[in-house]
Amino acid sequence: MLKRLGRGLTFIAGSVVGGLALAFVIVALHPSLIRGPGGSPSPAHPAVAAPAPAEQRREPPIASYAAAVKRAAPAVVNIYTARVVTEQVNPFPFGPFGELFGNVLPEYRQRIQRSLGSGVIVDKQGHIVTNYHVIANAAAIRVQLADGRIAVPRIVGVDPDTDLAVLQINLPNLPVIHFGHSGQVRVGDVVLAIGNPLGLSQTVTNGIVSATGRAGLGISTFEDFIQTDAPINFGNSGGALVNSNGDLIGINTAIVAKSLGVTGIGFAIPVDMVRGVLHDIIKYGKVIRGWIGIVPEDITDSEARQAGLAHGGVVIANLYADSPAEQAGLKPGDLLLAIDQAPVKSANDARVRIARMKPGSTVTVRVLRGTQALTLTVHVKQQPAGL
Repeated sequence: MLKRLGRGLTFIAGSVVGGLALAFVIVALHPSLIRGPGGSPSPAHPAVAAPAPAEQRREPPIASYAAAVKRAAPAVVNIYTARVVTEQVNPFPFGPFGELFGNVLPEYRQRIQRSLGSGVIVDKQGHIVTNYHVIANAAAIRVQLADGRIAVPRIVGVDPDTDLAVLQINLPNLPVIHFGHSGQVRVGDVVLAIGNPLGLSQTVTNGIVSATGRAGLGISTFEDFIQTDAPINFGNSGGALVNSNGDLIGINTAIVAKSLGVTGIGFAIPVDMVRGVLHDIIKYGKVIRGWIGIVPEDITDSEARQAGLAHGGVVIANLYADSPAEQAGLKPGDLLLAIDQAPVKSANDARVRIARMKPGSTVTVRVLRGTQALTLTVHVKQQPAGL
């Protein structure tokens, strides 16, 4: 009896082991036969997470300035001008023998010269800031908005000393640029130039701030430019230079001539200067500037030694007769060291800082006369017309 029972148990055990082995082989070949809770297939490798559906995957963010352009571009306008140009077409009307008779009967003709430029709408009253050279001597001016509307502006005022002009149009629902602060601009900041280059309206180019405080370029009397490598072309003059938020930080004004083989160098008038000019032109029709009557010049150390001065820097080359500076005791040949305790960096720096002063105020001027340092108080007057 016991023998039969033992043989039965052995048979059952063998059958169980064989069945388990067969099941293992089947599962290995077809893992999808195993289902998890709720009837869903169990992962073949539970330690590895299943990939997320395509719609749940997060792509890395794309760098874009679309928001800045959307904020600023509607306020940038195209400016079209026409000038009547008179030119001499035949200096010697008598042919090759004309020189014998002189230019007594030269021939002239007039033609219409058309130019492109840009401008920026700065308030709801329709004031537009642009470059003075864009509209100078124009017989006709036309402004076209980004939305296609066209208007003929009136000239509110101009300031050739900064190459700025203010126009005004009479249209409803005008887009307005947001003003930034050029004093906060840093070298390396991303900037966008928006304008009408070559007639291609609403063109946007980008670059960085290459330098600030550029002067001595001979573009205007008061220079304090932002230098940028954002591509600026013919027609960009008067357009907007904005930061990555779309805030106005400058008015594009000039490029270095490509004929010189130079690219990537453009200049913009800083918005802090624009703000002051705009305020005065709207309020007074002209710019009110401070004046003390000095003519500063930059000199090198070698030039200073030849003139018998202690060292180079900024020298008061001349004074206007009966000017506030002369009345205060300043003299030609004085080395200009500081204005209101701030060191003078250059002759242009001195001109710009004095011009920004309010007429009727006083300024302290520190100079070196020979070996003696002097600090004098000078009363600021309004700059006379024509200076």
